[in-house]
Order: sequence, then C-alpha cells, then structure tokens
Amino acid sequence: MSVEEAFHAYEAARHRLPPISTDSRTYKTVETLADVADDFDVFFLDAFGVLNIGETAISGTSQRIMDLKAAGKRVPVVSNAAGSPHATLMNNYTRLGYDFAPEDVITSRATLLAEMKGERDMHWALMATRSTGLQDLEGLSLTYLEENPTLYDTVDGFLLIGSAAWTDARQALLEDALAKRMRPVLVGNPDIVAPREREREREREREREREKRFSTEPGHFAHRLADRTKVVPKFFGKPFTNIFDLAFKRIGPVDRARALMVGDNLHTDILGAQTAGIALALIFDYGFFAGHNVPRAIARSGIVPDYVVRRP
Repeated sequence: MSVEEAFHAYEAARHRLPPISTDSRTYKTVETLADVADDFDVFFLDAFGVLNIGETAISGTSQRIMDLKAAGKRVPVVSNAAGSPHATLMNNYTRLGYDFAPEDVITSRATLLAEMKGERDMHWALMATRSTGLQDLEGLSLTYLEENPTLYDTVDGFLLIGSAAWTDARQALLEDALAKRMRPVLVGNPDIVAPREREREREREREREREKRFSTEPGHFAHRLADRTKVVPKFFGKPFTNIFDLAFKRIGPVDRARALMVGDNLHTDILGAQTAGIALALIFDYGFFAGHNVPRAIARSGIVPDYVVRRP
C-alpha cells in the first residue's frame, strides 16, 4: 500500500473517527523537539515513525529523549502496538537503545485490557499471531481465529489485536459470521497501516537500499467488516480518547496545556491528541509522510497540528 492509498483509506474511514476541531488553526515548522522543549512538560511519543521504523531505531531520538528527561520532562510512549505483549515491547525498546520505565509505555493493548475487566466470562475469538503468545491476556477465555468456521459462529465476541497472520479467507469467515449474528468486535489497534522497513538488493547495482513499506493493521480489517456488515467495532487506541485517558492516569496530574503528542500520522496521532485536548506535533522526515508533501496532506485532511517537526 502506497502513502496515497493509505491516506485515502484513513479518509474513507473518517466517519468512524473522532470529529476534527472546527477551530481555525495554523502550524509552525521547527527542526526538532529541542525547539519546543521549554513549552511543554510532557512529551507523548508515538512508536512507529518516531522511535523506530520497523526494526531500526531513528537516529538521534534516544539522545533527544535523554536530553528531555535531563531537563525534567516526562517522556512516555503512547502507541497502538497491540499485537505484542508488554514485556516484548520493553525488550524491543531496550534493544533499540531506549530506556523507558514499564509504566511509561502505554499501549492500545493495555487500553483494551483495561476495558475488558468486567467481560472475562465471555468466550472471545482472537485475531492475533500465535508466535507472539498470550502474555497479558491471562484470565480471558480466548481461541485463535483461524480456518475453523464453527468457531466464528459460536464465540461470544471478537478481539482484533494483530493482523500479521490474517488472511482474506479468515476475513471472509469473520464477515459472514457477523452478518449472520451480531456480536461485539473490540479492536485493539485502530491503525489501518503502519510504516515498516525492508532491505532489497538491486539486481544491477548490487547494493543495499532501504525502502519504507506499510503493513496492513487490524484497523483496516475492522473498517472493512464494518463496511460490509452492520457491526460497529469499538476501537481502543489513537485517535480515540481511551488511550489518552489511560496515559494521564498513569503519569498523574499534569496541565494538559503543557502536554504534547508527537507522531507521524495525521489520522491517529494528531487527531487523537486534538481529541484529548493536548498540543500536536507531526514528524515528517520519518514514518508515514517521509518524502511526501505534508502541507498538502494537512490541507486535504483538515487535521492541523500545532507543529510540523522535521525529526524528533
């Protein structure tokens, strides 16, 4: 999926996302977060496109975080990373060179689980990758969604948290089951796509180069089934306020006027921060819009950040 196709996919789902602010906004372009460090006490960071692209840390971000913390700033992560257990994420951040306290990594997975405390007597079918395991999900009655059509017809509800192993055949079974009988669909990752990175070898030049690509995330499949059935999925994570409610609960009392969300996606990070009533900073050298016309995308979407930042 290209950037343009991903942008259109988010625009097509706008009726299911929080409404944009009708206030007249303008944005300021700055080089790095150091240029706005004095204006904020809390810097909420997205993961993909801000901390890393795929398995590669974004150069200089680790040092920026250390500088912000040294200046007395809080720097938590607010991510739609629902597919992996919390411990796995923490190990990944350590491997990438980041030093976050466990309580400062707030995910859509944790947001979803906080909601489900009162629903542990239900039998849920799970969209997830088996290899990631079920850590954090203990206590829930879960069965993986795979090729058995009987399961789709008999469970009480569906949890969509990871789509790496998802297929069109499984999606068809899910849509058919929901068309026959409505049940809750809880989406632990509202992202439609996420930036990835791969290496390829040019046949002629015989040299390595990096290319940005997008993976298809659970939000894509949730919107697709909503378009084809009468089900209204419930989303957990950006751009919905539930993940920010959890984030503020974790960090304690702060002045929201002194909090900034830093992300690479207008429709998740920036719209989510706007909905939560905090300031917004869009990274444009990395992640979703790297190499593309950011002012044009802002104008087309009507989602206007407070800052456009070249790099963290």
